[in-house]
Amino acid sequence: MSFAKLSGIALISGTMLVPGCESTNGGNGTTDQDTMHAHTNRLSQESSPYLLQHAHNPVDWYPWGDEAFAKAKAENKLVLVSIGYSSCHWCHVMERESFENDSVAKVMNERFVCIKVDREERPDVDQIYMTAVQLMTGRGGWPLNCFTLADGRPVYGGTYFPPEQWTQLLSDLSETWKTDPKKVTGYAERLHQGVRESDLVQLNTAPPHFTRKQVSRLVQVMDSTFDRTDGGMDHAPKFPMPNNWQFLLRYGRLANDTNVDAQVHLTLHKMALGGIYDQIGGGFARYSVDGLWKVPHFEKMLYDNAQLVSLYCEAYRAVKDPLYKDVVERTLGFIEREMMSAEGACYSALDADSEGEEGRFYVWTKEELQRVLGEDFAFAEKYYSIGRAAAWEHGTNILLREGDDTFMARQLGLSVEELRARATRVNDLLLAERSERVRPGLDDKSLTSWNALMVMAWCDAYGTLGDHRSLEHARKTMGLILTKCRREEGGLSHNYKDGKASINGYLEDYGFTIEALLALYSATFEEHWVTEARALADHAIAHFLDRSTGMFWFTSDLDPPLIARKAEVMDNVIPSSNSSMCKALFILGHLLDEQDYIGIGTRQLNNVEPGMERYPSGYGNWMQAMLMRVYPWYEVAITGPQALELRKEFGTHYVPNAIFLGTVGTSELPLLAEKTVGASTTIFVCENKVCRLPVNTVSGAMALME
Repeated sequence: MSFAKLSGIALISGTMLVPGCESTNGGNGTTDQDTMHAHTNRLSQESSPYLLQHAHNPVDWYPWGDEAFAKAKAENKLVLVSIGYSSCHWCHVMERESFENDSVAKVMNERFVCIKVDREERPDVDQIYMTAVQLMTGRGGWPLNCFTLADGRPVYGGTYFPPEQWTQLLSDLSETWKTDPKKVTGYAERLHQGVRESDLVQLNTAPPHFTRKQVSRLVQVMDSTFDRTDGGMDHAPKFPMPNNWQFLLRYGRLANDTNVDAQVHLTLHKMALGGIYDQIGGGFARYSVDGLWKVPHFEKMLYDNAQLVSLYCEAYRAVKDPLYKDVVERTLGFIEREMMSAEGACYSALDADSEGEEGRFYVWTKEELQRVLGEDFAFAEKYYSIGRAAAWEHGTNILLREGDDTFMARQLGLSVEELRARATRVNDLLLAERSERVRPGLDDKSLTSWNALMVMAWCDAYGTLGDHRSLEHARKTMGLILTKCRREEGGLSHNYKDGKASINGYLEDYGFTIEALLALYSATFEEHWVTEARALADHAIAHFLDRSTGMFWFTSDLDPPLIARKAEVMDNVIPSSNSSMCKALFILGHLLDEQDYIGIGTRQLNNVEPGMERYPSGYGNWMQAMLMRVYPWYEVAITGPQALELRKEFGTHYVPNAIFLGTVGTSELPLLAEKTVGASTTIFVCENKVCRLPVNTVSGAMALME
């Protein structure tokens, strides 16, 4: 296998198209624990759970930083940048096969300088090298392994490599670098150009003009990919993609599109009843490997579960389906039980693996179920389709349901109440038994952006279900963000662990935190949350905004420069940071009557409009921002002594096109400043700063918005 064969790079008009080290045994010293291991490298001094997983590899790993690149330059070596995250199954596989292998590590150490990166801590680094690998191979994923020059410019890369292919690649690359460095440098120059130019958003000089017809056309494109039987899109694997379904849920209501509405609820039902949802303990796995939502990739991520809580809350407000309420409550229970610290920090992820086997913690044999459940097994066998739909490999079962409680009650000849009581008893027994198993690894770092998503979820749960515990969690976690993760210059840190904040914040930290602050204001009418949101928005505009295009860079101008500065645009499982800022600035602009904020968001949306037309499924959060502009947008102002009570009552209704503001006394917000607070509570429904005659009831206000 030659380097030339591995490196087929397409070059059109100068643009790329997608189609080790000397062992130092620790570098910075060792701990008592380190002495128990045959090898200890520099990662032992890091806090990232993912980096610590590799701290005792025989590979002489460096953390990301100048030291590694300086060594590569001094010794005229290529650099390996290997990127993953702690709950990544195939990252574990490659570690076991290659990075824990002494002979493989010897080659890596002798011929390369090797860097390990936690993609969740350093998404900026991941963006650059993921782009490079996608340009080279047409695909991406983790583990991500990218070879670079000593200045960081990528040369070649890929994802998971089997050990034989990996060792061959190491040999080919090092030999080519030794015998023909100009060839390698030439690849690097072209690839670097491609990385810099990829995903660049040009300023759209045409005046913004968004229409309902345009949105409808985008929905029709998405509609053509729906799985009409099992929900989601018509391909596997299936990811939840909460922002897409949230957009479609809102569109279905605003456009009165019953077909879209039906697809949303089909999807939410199938996910909630499938193996992707933890039927015993609550919470969702990252994705389903099949098209039935049956077989999950068993890792559980905070960002998925936070967004899905918000989505199911919104869906519950729309249709009052008890299944949705149950999903919300049990997922929140999972977060509180397994993903939170005492001080309110939410952890990042639970691993897919336990005892070296993916999914072992979550699956059951028939014999195990019979032993644990006793006389309750006969019920559980039918309720969870044991040996039938739930059957998986090696005689195990992934617990799932073939219908909701109403359907299953009819099937089993029980009342819904009787069925739920028996299901609760079964779940309690199984959860207690499961808690005795070897648990999957916990990634206990807390990321500001993901914690902000969780704050939004708690606010949604409080507004939808009246759950005061959720509101207290939201306040506590936001308090931690604003104290422990606030930097001296007024910005945010990205990472928090073991009482310490680190890494200057990225745009996602600002966008999601601003949205969370506004959600807290909407839930409580406490105006200091708006003040904090404004301060963070101004900081983001000052340090992230590219005024030549109107888009925000992902990294701050206070950060050391990388080989490329990227603007994150497309929505994925997590909304893009630019679309989050677009939505946040729209709401903040309305609350503060600041047209500049709204104008920045409108320019962003105008810039990405051409991309929406090509691939609408990659712009779900952007399309939510477009709905805000093509359908009526209401400001609902509530003043008077019962303002908070009426706000809670609005939470029982589905109003996807309004913001709520209010006061029981005086207010500094422009929309409230001229509203008189009297003995009775008054509701003002406003649109484009024009308020209709005030009303005194929620039903009266709802009538004004129909």
